[in-house]
Amino acid sequence: MENPVSSTRRPVDRRSFMKGGILAGGAASMGVGLLSSGAFAQDVDDGSLDAGDVAILRFVAAAELLETDLWQQYAELGGVTLGPDGTPITQNNYQLALQHLDGDGSQYITSNTIDELSHATFINAFLESKGADPVNLDEFRTLQGSTATGAQNIGRLTNLLHLNVDTSWYIRYRSATNPDFGATFPQAINIIDRPTIPATDADMQNANHIQAIANSAAFHFAAIEQGGTSLYAAMSQKAKRLKVLQITLGIGGDEIAHFLEWVDFAGNAVQGPPFNFQGSTTPVNDKGLKFPNFVTTPPNPLLQPNLIFPVPCEFINAKLPHCAVIRPITDPVGGAMAAAAGLTASGLFTGQSKKFFQSVRSPRHRRGCGHPIADPR
Repeated sequence: MENPVSSTRRPVDRRSFMKGGILAGGAASMGVGLLSSGAFAQDVDDGSLDAGDVAILRFVAAAELLETDLWQQYAELGGVTLGPDGTPITQNNYQLALQHLDGDGSQYITSNTIDELSHATFINAFLESKGADPVNLDEFRTLQGSTATGAQNIGRLTNLLHLNVDTSWYIRYRSATNPDFGATFPQAINIIDRPTIPATDADMQNANHIQAIANSAAFHFAAIEQGGTSLYAAMSQKAKRLKVLQITLGIGGDEIAHFLEWVDFAGNAVQGPPFNFQGSTTPVNDKGLKFPNFVTTPPNPLLQPNLIFPVPCEFINAKLPHCAVIRPITDPVGGAMAAAAGLTASGLFTGQSKKFFQSVRSPRHRRGCGHPIADPR
């Protein structure tokens, strides 16, 4: 069991392998037909889905399409790049900056992208197999992404160039308090209006600048995936059909696996040597954005980088013993509306049209249209 106050550093070479809610507001619509807390999913396979279950699946399908869009942008510039013969080709400076945090960083990004695409594809196929409309957001792929070498010149759903990255998850998972009980947490790093991918090739030229972009991305990776862990946990409590519960638990479990990897990955950005800029003792500091060394003596358990598993916290009832869990998992702070509000506040939809928000909020959905979302304006 991990010691929450241990100052023992991990060896660098510790291994060698591999929110949400897009659409907020949809939570209000999802209330219709959903079971109340305490109901059990039924093992009924009569070819039909309860209206509430359809709403759940359409919501998470939309969320997965958004995740796929943003992860594809990360993979194009920071993932594994292979030549015609299948061997890795020359790495750009963004890939090298990510691999400075972990030598397998590019592989992790590529694998995460493949997973998210599989989630979206599967959920939409399952919906169609049950006679329900799939979710299609293609008409909203209008945002300009990076123009750096390697990025596709295509419209995007999400914007990774002006993000306010929520880093409060870093402290939340090291705390014995739980947002489901009203706890709030400060930002570990203030990443405000920053890119998490290089916007142009010029961003690749300064080593300190590109490392700051990579470090910001590291915290965003975990922010996105922790949102998914809470969203699927909250949605699982609303499922009526057992098959739907199997989907939310199965995919939700994969989101947890992603999150824990990125917790470790982001921790490397605040560990000092050898993870600091060019291995120096000077923390990465780019235009006021600083990634300090959180390794201290004695260690601060709320900032300690090598605490990669959830610290036991309040759960179910504050009078019960603390338990290591995903948090939040209740609907008000971990469900659809909360996840969507968080994504919107992060700037992920900066530049999207009013129609993007209005169309998916309409009670009369066109076939393949997304699930309702709140207009942040």
